[in-house]
Amino acid sequence: MSEIKSFKIEKHTIGPSYEPFIIAEMSGNHNGSLEKALAIVDAAAAAGAHALKIQTYTADTMTLDLKQGEFLISDPNSLWTGKTLYELYREASTPWEWHKPIFDRCREKGIIGFSTPFDATAVDFLEKLNVPCYKVASFENTDLELIRKVARTGKPVIISTGMADLEEIEDAVRVLKEEKCSRYILLKCTSIYPSVAEEANLSTIPDMIKRFGCPVGLSDHTLGTAVAVASAALGACVVEKHFILSRKDEGVDSAFSLEPEELRRLVDETRAAWKAVGRVQYQPSPREEKSKQFRRTLYVVRDIKKGEKLTCENIRAIRPGLGLPIKHWSKVMTGVAACDLKRGTGLQLEHIA
Repeated sequence: MSEIKSFKIEKHTIGPSYEPFIIAEMSGNHNGSLEKALAIVDAAAAAGAHALKIQTYTADTMTLDLKQGEFLISDPNSLWTGKTLYELYREASTPWEWHKPIFDRCREKGIIGFSTPFDATAVDFLEKLNVPCYKVASFENTDLELIRKVARTGKPVIISTGMADLEEIEDAVRVLKEEKCSRYILLKCTSIYPSVAEEANLSTIPDMIKRFGCPVGLSDHTLGTAVAVASAALGACVVEKHFILSRKDEGVDSAFSLEPEELRRLVDETRAAWKAVGRVQYQPSPREEKSKQFRRTLYVVRDIKKGEKLTCENIRAIRPGLGLPIKHWSKVMTGVAACDLKRGTGLQLEHIA
């Protein structure tokens, strides 16, 4: 993974040699309140997130205001069953006039504020706000013209790969390269809300790193932090999780959003998982060296006279580890004492004749 090129988004460097970059996704969890949206920014920063992401669209740019057929969400397993697509997007959208105060608050709190645009007009609007990077959502990862549009801004691009097959991911990356976008991140994603650990297939992450030669992360919709922490151990450089002040607020994404203490734990545990990966090592670490004194080694357990045969009655493998390594047992059992040996002596090669 060391050959993967790292790059910066503002003050943060993204890459395998750096701790995972944690994105708190607000989505529609502001529940229509700018005050709550700003409070979410504050809580994300306090929990240690590196970035806060919102979404830039309107119900009218997403769909049609129809209450029929495919415009109705009828899946009984969906969190949003019974709503129309238009109603869902109207409820979940972040008003465009809120973007500036949200991004301003992010800057005040020392975290990166950016967004997911869902069409060309959203990109044009976000460019006026000088966002530092862009996210392409899973449902838009086949919209190659949108990807081309964000790539042409010259800013880093993060693409979620939910629902995409390998060819579709390759198409998206091809467009980025055609537009000379060299700073991009792919996120493994399962576009089910919420999803479960069995659907995460995190083994895809190291494969994506190998195939695409770019930083890879996880956009996670499972409950809790376990899947995200596991992803960091498999090389995820970025972790995105939906975030809410309290799931009791019952926002559109509340069921699979982290609360502040959970986000704080995510930051700490993904950092620990990344540190734990370390490097290939087959020798004791400097701190382990001290522990070697508690290995079993060969000790004199009865007083022995010079010339006396060494046996399992007067020599045993015990702790501590300052005697002869046990691998010398056969040699010891065929020898005699080269000198008088007192009980409690750590046996050495010069003690054997």
